[in-house]
Amino acid sequence: MTELEEFADALLDQISVETNEEKDIARLSSRISEDSEFSARFDTPEQIVSQIAPELKQKLFEFTGISVPDSVKIQFPGLEELKKIKGRKVFSSPQSRAFVDDLFAALAKEDRQQLVSVIKGDIAKFLVYSTYAKSYISKISTTYGDYLDGTIYLNNFVLTSYPQIILYKQGQPFDARYESVKAGYIGALKMTVLEEITHSIQTNLYEGNRAAVVEVNRINEELAKIILDLNDSTVARLSEYLQLPDVPDEFPIAKRANLFFMLNPDNFIVNVLGPDVMTFTKVEVDPGISQMVPQLLEIYQRWLAPIQKHHAIFSTMEGMAEFCVQNILKEDSDFHQYLTMFMGTDISSYTVRKHMGKDLVSAVHSSHGKNTFNILIKNPPTTRELKDHQRYLSRI
Repeated sequence: MTELEEFADALLDQISVETNEEKDIARLSSRISEDSEFSARFDTPEQIVSQIAPELKQKLFEFTGISVPDSVKIQFPGLEELKKIKGRKVFSSPQSRAFVDDLFAALAKEDRQQLVSVIKGDIAKFLVYSTYAKSYISKISTTYGDYLDGTIYLNNFVLTSYPQIILYKQGQPFDARYESVKAGYIGALKMTVLEEITHSIQTNLYEGNRAAVVEVNRINEELAKIILDLNDSTVARLSEYLQLPDVPDEFPIAKRANLFFMLNPDNFIVNVLGPDVMTFTKVEVDPGISQMVPQLLEIYQRWLAPIQKHHAIFSTMEGMAEFCVQNILKEDSDFHQYLTMFMGTDISSYTVRKHMGKDLVSAVHSSHGKNTFNILIKNPPTTRELKDHQRYLSRI
């Protein structure tokens, strides 16, 4: 087995929990459809969304003062296509776009040889974007929807399967529990559509986040190339200095991959300096490491600004969506049933969950009401303002 095949197998293994879960869902759904004692049927996500979306758009407008653009579409892709869409949500430079798309396409098909070919095409890019692939694809079965470039994509596979599975697992009599499960299913769709149409109105935040992530990934690619170009002696000394596990000499790329994953700023800086790095303006690097990788300090310093911008904007985007859901659906019986039936919680527990972005939105809303959303979209917070609400309120 070649070293690149080892990389491909490792990545496929890392997402195997998710892919096995998908297969389990598909098998159970098939068994349910063949069970003559189970006659319950639910409307498709598309049928329900066509009924609930207009009202949700109106409620969002009434709450935020911002209209959902007429151009926003809602689509219901299958599982393989949804995984490819996840790849498009990885914001990269134009030079890396095709690589990322090819990587996610290979993983969507679970095509080992295609994956090996992709890795061989650009190992540095693979080191950077394989982390995204593992993270994004591993969450498919728990993701109901995504927004990307004017289109809302709903997870048709999961949303079609879950209500039947939940009802089936509760056992007989199915008729007695059907309406409760149906209400929870509709509540899940209401929540998902409302979250995603909220993202559709966050235009300035969306573009700011995209630009920041592209820059973060560009810097990470630069670091990956530097690590891959290190000579064997430096790789050995640096690995020993960082106390990394020994890797046989016949796997030179794996040795460098371990170094990259250790020194990647998303891992190294945050783990060494802690989450407060999101408010730092300067970082330091162990002189012993800098001596072996002299470019590292400058790379870390450049990384700070875009990662902080991404952190602040993304937290605000997510917090705004959660704040809208909590306030607009707080009296919605279907949403309450979703929390009970699908999530095993209730509205009181749901609304007290802590979220840095939501807390900022709430603080601004207390002072500015409906204007909050236009204010936040036009004036994204810094990471310091995300933690210090009064600092943000004083600036705006």
